[in-house]
Amino acid sequence: MPEELISGGHLVAKALKAEGVEVIYTLCGGHIIDIYDGCVDEGIEVVDVRHEQVAAHAADGYARITGKPGCAVVTAGPGTTDAVTGVANAFRAESPMLLIGGQGAHTQHKMGSLQDLPHVDMMTPITKFAATVPDTARAADMVSMAFRECYNGAPGPSFLEIPRDVLDARVPLSKARIPEAGRYRASTRSAGDPADVERLADLLVHAEKPAILLGSQVWTSRATDAAIDLVRTLNVPAYMNGAGRGTLPPGDPHHFQLSRRYAFAGADLIIIVGTPFDFRMGYGKRLSPTATVVQIDLDYRTVGKNRDIDLGIVGDPGVVLAAVTAAASGRLNGGAVQRKAWLEELRAAEQTALDKRLPQLRSGAAPIHPYRLVSEINDFLTEDSIYIGDGGDIVTFSGQVVQPKSPGHWMDPGPLGTLGVGIPFVLAAKKARPDKEVVALFGDGAFSLTGWDFETLVRYGLPFVGIVGNNSSMNQIRYGQAQKYGPERERVGNTLGDVHYDKFAQMLGGYGEEVRDPADIAPALRRARESGLPSLINVWVDPDAYAPGTMNQTMYK
Repeated sequence: MPEELISGGHLVAKALKAEGVEVIYTLCGGHIIDIYDGCVDEGIEVVDVRHEQVAAHAADGYARITGKPGCAVVTAGPGTTDAVTGVANAFRAESPMLLIGGQGAHTQHKMGSLQDLPHVDMMTPITKFAATVPDTARAADMVSMAFRECYNGAPGPSFLEIPRDVLDARVPLSKARIPEAGRYRASTRSAGDPADVERLADLLVHAEKPAILLGSQVWTSRATDAAIDLVRTLNVPAYMNGAGRGTLPPGDPHHFQLSRRYAFAGADLIIIVGTPFDFRMGYGKRLSPTATVVQIDLDYRTVGKNRDIDLGIVGDPGVVLAAVTAAASGRLNGGAVQRKAWLEELRAAEQTALDKRLPQLRSGAAPIHPYRLVSEINDFLTEDSIYIGDGGDIVTFSGQVVQPKSPGHWMDPGPLGTLGVGIPFVLAAKKARPDKEVVALFGDGAFSLTGWDFETLVRYGLPFVGIVGNNSSMNQIRYGQAQKYGPERERVGNTLGDVHYDKFAQMLGGYGEEVRDPADIAPALRRARESGLPSLINVWVDPDAYAPGTMNQTMYK
């Protein structure tokens, strides 16, 4: 009896299945269709989009939502180059995903085959691993290897190119290495140096004015419970950024948002968890020079980068924080009692900042003030609403006001600042969690980059509530031009048309509505929710209102 044969595409699908991948995001191409055939046999859904950038962003978003690596499959040449932005975004955001790209046949190497490009060379700087699958029997092995590398240190993307003849060829099943699920990579949940954990516990017990920043790795490593336990047990005020937002619910006595600069200037102990000293942190310069600074991170290279620290712990945030809580508990009451006055001081600073902003949050002006729009969105969110921000100035406004009510319910591009992630993230979030409501705020410029895949959401029946903060401008850049070159040159290369995105949504089979009066925002959002369709509420906002974060950007100083 002849031995069973298996193709490269079917081996790829088996490896995806072993990793727990449930869906691939793709735009079809002749180089990659055997992977589709394998996915059909393995029960992996094939979701086709209109642009490869969307496929890559969706794979990134899938990883963030599920905690499992995402996967995008694109064809060679322009298919792979179209996906570069999505991979680069995942790289800076520490999001584990695999991009598989097609390639011309080995037999046509260097002959100028259709869509031939040096993909591996191009992808190497923006991935944790990039390689060519050299032989059909290695296809599943290489996929598993790429996934393993996604979790080397802080998570990130990997890339594999598979030549067409390697993918289509069939080899005896006995010659192919097919790694078994759960047996080809180890746990990455390192606890750090026990002596350093004890030292941090001691610092916390004796600190009078500590503050902790919970960054994206708190969600990436699913450290929510450990983080909550530490701040409540030891009475530590917590600030959250990136995907760490929502770790504590709004209204929690340890949840702080508006007083971070005040806290970091006055604290005697600052603990930075899972976020680098990058531009969002002023490269570490905004921390009190007299404070004891501790950094906890999955990646050794991040700890102490751009700023000296007093203690660095490389490890899984959840494991480390749980160990610190255990080590500090019971010693001088964990120091919790002595911090009561510090929390009251920060709460007063928080209220002062809110009172200053309150008139704009409730503004009845038209065009609508962006603060009023994002305040209405914040009031609209439920505990089951995943919030997605895609834009420049409008999303900067939302970052100060919108508070997700549950862990893992905030999505933004991350430190690469990529516009256009919104629709792909909606696709990933709603596909992975159909039980959740998805609410997305777009700048009009950001929506334009990937907005055609609104049709993909309609085609797959994936309802969401979308809001376009429409000022007919790339306003974050406009502000900088006005500051640098004066008002007579502030409109160069940044002014968009007055596009009715509500009608665009209707044209593609979704729900659309226009809003010009702030009193109409909340009813429009409710109607979008009740429509059961992908929706766009086109809200005309004041083009001359700029977010404080926009005005404070160092590039405009």
